[in-house]
Amino acid sequence: MRTNANGFHTWDEDELQRFFEHHHEGSVAHTAVTLMLYTACARSDVVKLGWQNLKGDRLQYRRQKTEGVSTILIDIPVHPELRKVLARLPRDKLTFLETRAGRSRTATGLGTAMRKWCDDAGLPKCAAHGLRKACATRLAEAGATEREIMAWTGHMSPTMVQVYAGKARRGLLADHGFEKLIKNEKGSKNDEPNAKGSTQ
Repeated sequence: MRTNANGFHTWDEDELQRFFEHHHEGSVAHTAVTLMLYTACARSDVVKLGWQNLKGDRLQYRRQKTEGVSTILIDIPVHPELRKVLARLPRDKLTFLETRAGRSRTATGLGTAMRKWCDDAGLPKCAAHGLRKACATRLAEAGATEREIMAWTGHMSPTMVQVYAGKARRGLLADHGFEKLIKNEKGSKNDEPNAKGSTQ
């Protein structure tokens, strides 16, 4: 039974900053969070990503959750911040998040590591899945449509996107409405007759 209607906690910008201040560039923790934040990947997908998924300036993969039932290819541009982090990684690794023993991580193993990394940074509410939501939220705040966000998350229906980015979308719409209100009020004042009875 669900106890939280909003699901996993969505990382905010302050929490991201705190994480990156604690886990510096070059660490596995920094690489993992950067990958998930700038790809909207789930744990089960991000542990499989490697150089074979880079096609020029784009990253391509198929979601494990929908493999066999979906032919949707996630095909997204590589963000400059992600490109910078990937440039530090060796080219002879099969996956970006290999263990020190040279083995691919499991989704469960990454989840366990993420719990420790977040706790070490003083972020008890944060978890891997919240980064997927943070990416969707950032896209929504930038004005991306639901279909555009779905191209990143791989969702088949906009319903889940509305859950992921609904809060940001409402805030964005409120801002747009406020801008229109202010613009209308300024226009009304400019149309008011001046002291001599003429309009400005």
